[in-house]
Amino acid sequence: MAADSTALPPASAAGVPRHVAIVMDGNGRWARRRFMPRIFGHKYGMETVVRVIDECTRRGVEFLTIYAFSSENWKRPDEEVSGLMNLVLVGVSKYLARLAGNGVRIRVAGDRSAVSDRVRQAWNEAEECTRDNTGLTVTVAFNYGGRWDIVQACKRAIADGVTADQLTEGVLSRHMALAYAPDPDLFIRTGGEVRVSNFLLWQIAYAELYFTDCLWPDFDAAELDKAFAAYASRERRFGAVPAAAPASSQPASA
Repeated sequence: MAADSTALPPASAAGVPRHVAIVMDGNGRWARRRFMPRIFGHKYGMETVVRVIDECTRRGVEFLTIYAFSSENWKRPDEEVSGLMNLVLVGVSKYLARLAGNGVRIRVAGDRSAVSDRVRQAWNEAEECTRDNTGLTVTVAFNYGGRWDIVQACKRAIADGVTADQLTEGVLSRHMALAYAPDPDLFIRTGGEVRVSNFLLWQIAYAELYFTDCLWPDFDAAELDKAFAAYASRERRFGAVPAAAPASSQPASA
């Protein structure tokens, strides 16, 4: 069930976001600057994912959601899409045992109907292998789109017999793909673009947004700390009106 968006998550009180969502942008440009094919940028980007998981665990983050493949990414060249699908298999084979051993729980959010049986099997393996872990929950948003998520939540609610009169924000939240997680506190996008790109549209209503020019393969512990410092410096009001300043004791001027 999604967290109440009007309540301040416990971890945030200590300056550490409870839930971090990341758009990992800049892999292709990182590779191009090194005269490499784009897929090499994605490969190095996957190694960055593992490092960021370690750093979030070390800092006490409870939930990390990463945008691995959007529903719009199918429009990319076939060779790149095929390479990204293959990286799923490589990533599970190379990193799953280590992440599972560190207590990480892996979940996948997105429409799995369009991916191959091998990719679906890899995600099922990752989820099953880590289902009893109680550490950092890492959600991989794969073939995911925020608009898709809202539509599928409506369909699930209807299938569950929810009527129009019964449909509330809370009810719909319970049918979203990330219903098991609180809404993100901090939204990070690397690569210099300043947009959310159809990522967690429902869930980031009150998230703090942080954009950096750093390309994803270069994102390290120092860059993560910069994002956390920016987050800690902000006053989160969740739509509340700031307290009024005390009335002046001086008489109004004529």
